Amino acid sequence: MNALSIEHVSKAYSLDGVARPVLKDINFTVRRNEIVAMVGASGCGKSTLLRLIVGLDNDFRGSIVCDTQAASRTKVGMVFQDHRLFPWLTVEGNVALAFDNSDLTARQRQEKAKHYIELVGLAEFSKAYPRQLSGGMAQRAAIARALAQEPDTLLMDEPFGALDSILRMRLQDELLSIWERNQVSIIIVTHDVEEALYLADHVIVMEPNPGRIRETIDVALPRPRDRNGVLLANLKKHCLSILM
Repeated sequence: MNALSIEHVSKAYSLDGVARPVLKDINFTVRRNEIVAMVGASGCGKSTLLRLIVGLDNDFRGSIVCDTQAASRTKVGMVFQDHRLFPWLTVEGNVALAFDNSDLTARQRQEKAKHYIELVGLAEFSKAYPRQLSGGMAQRAAIARALAQEPDTLLMDEPFGALDSILRMRLQDELLSIWERNQVSIIIVTHDVEEALYLADHVIVMEPNPGRIRETIDVALPRPRDRNGVLLANLKKHCLSILM
């Protein structure tokens, strides 16, 4: 069953009275519990597409359909490259924001926040403020806040792009662990081809001017994947040849 269906989506911005196309005829689906990665050069509309999916921009042509259950709209969470935590709130306070519009009691909010903080391995830092966290810890807190919304689909826009390579690989593995436990569909935008192939079931390769899908690569490799394996290396070579 599909968690998300993108059909004939196009988007243009007006610049000096002239329509400048950003996305052209985008079509793909994301099945339940799948990870889909999007790669491509800057300016090919990857982040713009995420904004359309999450509902931050409704000015587009085509159709974006989230799967529904019992007539209730599927929830979509978002994680940005910069963690966007509120500096005056603790980790617990930031995660608890996900429950602001709920009927939960203060105690229930605290318990649920605690659950998601533990899920990302930050139990010892629940009372810490963002300034007291490393970059990787802050990003994990942002992921906890997004998961606390209990989304069916999680959108991630270059979530590890600002981290060093060792921490980046560590958080990739943590993300896979969280995904296995929560079984949430994930769409991740990245410039890192290796990251896309290591994480995703399918990699959408985009090209710019205007942004459109060049090819979709199916990554039919079992997890955990060998970062240095021949099969992954061959897929990387193919992906890079498309991007060149």
